[in-house]
Amino acid sequence: MNDVVTSPTRLRRGRALAGWAYAAPAAVIVAVLFLAPLVLVVIMSLHKWPLLGPARPNFPANYTKIPDDPLFLDSVLFTLKYTVIITILLSAVALGLALLVQDRRRGVGFFRTAFFLPGAVGFAAAALLFYGLLNNDFGPFGFLGVNWIGSPNMALTSTILLVLWRFAGFDMLILLTGLQAIPIEVYEAARADGANRWQIFTRITLPLLRPTLALMLILSITGSLLAFDQFFIFTNGGPDNSTVSMVMVVYRNAFFRFDLGGAAALSVVLLVVLVALNAVQMRILRGATTR
Repeated sequence: MNDVVTSPTRLRRGRALAGWAYAAPAAVIVAVLFLAPLVLVVIMSLHKWPLLGPARPNFPANYTKIPDDPLFLDSVLFTLKYTVIITILLSAVALGLALLVQDRRRGVGFFRTAFFLPGAVGFAAAALLFYGLLNNDFGPFGFLGVNWIGSPNMALTSTILLVLWRFAGFDMLILLTGLQAIPIEVYEAARADGANRWQIFTRITLPLLRPTLALMLILSITGSLLAFDQFFIFTNGGPDNSTVSMVMVVYRNAFFRFDLGGAAALSVVLLVVLVALNAVQMRILRGATTR
């Protein structure tokens, strides 16, 4: 009788131990590569932390001096502007491409692959590619006489073109998955009732695609607020610091001014804002999926 009772208990314990054993490597990686650096950044933000020499506590000086940095305030406005523009344009382009290759017909596989291929290129490599293409000194588009990265507006426009080329195909794939999840019978019923293409798009496609659109917006907004590679490699924050993002300010404070404590404080503030924003976005996403 005791063996019968204890066997299920031993089985559950064995399964629990096996589960912990499988999860342990991932937990160690998360702890070493995420939790430990996060704790260190928080500690650094509470100290005057020079590149060389001992650290000294100075809380809350690293946080109170953030509003005094005009470059950071300008970077906040620029990053918000960039986020709004790129989110709208990227959503429109990705949705257009997804609708274009939604139906299965001859040659659509080629276009799906062609649209997605830029997403396989590393972002740093893509930024270097565009820098070479648009450089007025040796780029193939220099003969057009356009100063692609020599003025603030053109530098932003060129960066937006780079991001659209790099990420439109990836977002297209996300939206295409959502489009293909919509039952064909819904479209057939709407056509039978006499609905035109615009009515089908606005009253069927968009409402049923809302959860996928919300997910894509979360990825797009988060990625835009953390923008770094495109501005660091492509424009180097220029001209005249007109394309400096918030993450670039953190980088400059840490590795140019050697103010590691101040850079850590900026990182913590940015992290708190992103967590709050993502919480709001996830709430919107859950609301979209329940409607």
